[in-house]
Amino acid sequence: MSDQPAVFDTFDIVRTYKASPERVFAAWADPVKKRRWFVEGENWNIDSYEVDFRDGGFERSSFRFKDGPVITNDTVFHDIVPSRRIVSSYGMTMAGRRFSVSLATLELDPSGSGTRLRYTEQAAFFDDPNGPRLRREGCAELLEKLATELGE
Repeated sequence: MSDQPAVFDTFDIVRTYKASPERVFAAWADPVKKRRWFVEGENWNIDSYEVDFRDGGFERSSFRFKDGPVITNDTVFHDIVPSRRIVSSYGMTMAGRRFSVSLATLELDPSGSGTRLRYTEQAAFFDDPNGPRLRREGCAELLEKLATELGE
């Protein structure tokens, strides 16, 4: 880590899905479904993925893009309300160096026969002034992959 000041960002992404809040929540809660849309992807090598989805539980993954450096994501679940809310915090490293720490809140609300999803992240980024832009783009891509998982 350098002694450069941290860069902070808070952002919201709001999406509407055709699926019910129960189905959207299940895509976050079921480890098989979540791994499919959240962790796996073209050119990504997954070294490990484990989840204990409950208040106080965790989600841990280790992965690489192609043959690049190892990236880790270590998450703690703080508040889970089925089909309504998930609050977690997570830290990420690359090649053993922490590059961000975040508080993430997912809120699900019925919207007609579907779901309005609001994802809010508050993050501190270390050593990369592009961190906020890259994180927003990455989160938007993941929520698009969620749409595919839901069959939309």
